[in-house]
Amino acid sequence: MDFNRFHVAPGEQVLDMGCGAGRHAFELYRRGACVVAFDRDEKELAGVARMFGAMELEGEVPPGASARTVTGDALSLPFPDDSFDKIVAAEVLEHIPDDMAAMAELLRVLRPGGRLAVTVPSWLPERICWALSEDYHTAPGGHVRIYTRAELEAKLKATGFEVGGHHYAHGLHAPYWWIKCAVGVNNDEHPLASAYHKLLVWDIMKRPLATRLAEQVLNPVIGKSVVVYFTKPAVPASREQAHAAA
Repeated sequence: MDFNRFHVAPGEQVLDMGCGAGRHAFELYRRGACVVAFDRDEKELAGVARMFGAMELEGEVPPGASARTVTGDALSLPFPDDSFDKIVAAEVLEHIPDDMAAMAELLRVLRPGGRLAVTVPSWLPERICWALSEDYHTAPGGHVRIYTRAELEAKLKATGFEVGGHHYAHGLHAPYWWIKCAVGVNNDEHPLASAYHKLLVWDIMKRPLATRLAEQVLNPVIGKSVVVYFTKPAVPASREQAHAAA
């Protein structure tokens, strides 16, 4: 996610829907948001809660920020209508069979004028992973579909969102997953997979200029994720049409 495009102001109510291990939730918390980290996996959320506490103890959190975890189902979010200023749904919709029901819930709990950032696996890198390994997408809880960006945008537009731009990310990560699919998705000890994983960890920690430039070139071609930004209209489309007719 690009926080220059998806600006989060201190004190904003932000939902990280399907937060997983909490990477985006932690960054939102550092930026001063009032974060709700939501997931169906209670074990993952326990780790996220511990990290929230550690961040506060280490003084990484601005005054006024808050963070909590909530367990539940993406098809029935336990929040009132118009609860959040912003929502992040990162690498989650591809896991949900009834994705449009989940999208409708995102629209419901986002306030009018609020923004949504969605990331899903990009079509080409994901298609290669599926071709290389059946285990990659048939394991319980795995990916149930491959989105094109056009399909993702069309479904969210049909739900009621307005599209607000996109970009690709993690170009260096796609080859890692191709290696994993080729040698076995659970074979973390394979020398090639292990070596590439060490490279990715080094890149994340050091962020050298050479790999930053390489990723800029690779992202539009083999970026592992596509990031699309949406807005909930301030006035529902039906109301705008009725006003225009009057």
